[in-house]
Amino acid sequence: MARTALPHDAKAGPTKPEVRSVTLGKLELDDGDHFVEVGSCTGAVTIEAARRAGRVTALERKPERLEATRKNLAANGVEAVELIEGEAPEALPDDADALFLGGSRNYVGVLDHAVETGVDRVVMNVSRLEVAGDAVRAFRERDLFEEVVQLQVSTGYELAGATSFDSDNPVYVIAGGAT
Repeated sequence: MARTALPHDAKAGPTKPEVRSVTLGKLELDDGDHFVEVGSCTGAVTIEAARRAGRVTALERKPERLEATRKNLAANGVEAVELIEGEAPEALPDDADALFLGGSRNYVGVLDHAVETGVDRVVMNVSRLEVAGDAVRAFRERDLFEEVVQLQVSTGYELAGATSFDSDNPVYVIAGGAT
């Protein structure tokens, strides 16, 4: 698979490549799917989803972040993505097969929308422990919950002629979907 280039900053960190791999694996996208990302930011997840899904929609409420998504899509040669500037859940399409929440803003409303519209696969990434616990409860209360995975990624770097590691904050990947 092609590497994802993110030359345009969105004033927020992109989902790390290792986390994107697990996230996309949980979403199990194929060319018949309509994938929707809530909070596209840099577009990192949207770019990789566009390489797998037949139809892709990226929703972002901040115009400057949507522009970063647009520029990063172009930098990766990804064209067929619908970009929506708007707030979730109001601006969400009703025909998503797979939905990714990269942040926790309005996630309860997004989960309600997923239940109402029958989204098959929902994945949410969370970095704060308290939010992760609340989100797992919200998934369970809506009969969406399948699993939560905690990822701890460490990246090697050279130190005095040997390899040492810098660790990233843990990320909780919450996965499920409407049954």
